[in-house]
Amino acid sequence: MSDTDQYLIRQEPFYQPQADEVLLYEAAYEERLPVMIKGPTGCGKSRFVEYMAWKLGRPLITVACNEDMTASDLVGRYLLDADGTRWLDGPLTVAARIGAICYLDEIVEARQDTTVVIHPLTDHRRTLPLDKKGELVEAHPDFQLVISYNPGYQSLMKDLKQSTKQRFSAMTFDYPDATLEAEIVARETGTDGQITEKLVQIAHTARNLKGHGLDEGISTRLLVYAARLIARGIAPPRACRMALVAPITDDEDIRSTLHHAIDAVFA
Repeated sequence: MSDTDQYLIRQEPFYQPQADEVLLYEAAYEERLPVMIKGPTGCGKSRFVEYMAWKLGRPLITVACNEDMTASDLVGRYLLDADGTRWLDGPLTVAARIGAICYLDEIVEARQDTTVVIHPLTDHRRTLPLDKKGELVEAHPDFQLVISYNPGYQSLMKDLKQSTKQRFSAMTFDYPDATLEAEIVARETGTDGQITEKLVQIAHTARNLKGHGLDEGISTRLLVYAARLIARGIAPPRACRMALVAPITDDEDIRSTLHHAIDAVFA
């Protein structure tokens, strides 16, 4: 198996377009523009990137960013082994070499001094300096960089610098409208449409509480979890409490409000 083949997505991921995002992404890829995807937790950002990599037939290398991630974690480092030292490419370097789509998920979680290393790959240079190795990697013609983050979590400590933002084209995602979201959950889980419509109704109740006791509303991902539990025979109210309420809040008043909404919807 070649380096490229191991990163290919073999089966089509299910993704339901909401507007013209597929067309926009295809155009951005044809121009090899870096793409920034913004949207709330669990709204389909990562699934969309997987779908586009499959549709374009390109390998995909995904990095889940975190605050402990260093530049070496992205570009590579020297390792000690029985024969001395050897260089090991990081995921960003591998993607640049083989022409993969490199997806940095939740980029704002990474330290700003780490994200600076992506800058030379996002302009006319399309290069990646490996300072420790003394090598300048020229990105493969098919290489593309994609990043994502949740604007709802922006703060002075966790936000992208303008010098980074303005290197990307950008797409803004949100949760689908109620009808489409119910269809997506039904398609993902095989659950009856009447049940998924009720789940979406509960989700909208929670999303209306964002900023009024909730940091984030119920995501489409959590609706899928609830539907799967229901498909396994768990009573809908119990499934909703486990999958929709307990993960998002420990506030007793908010929990009580959502529990009452669940009981009313499934009465």
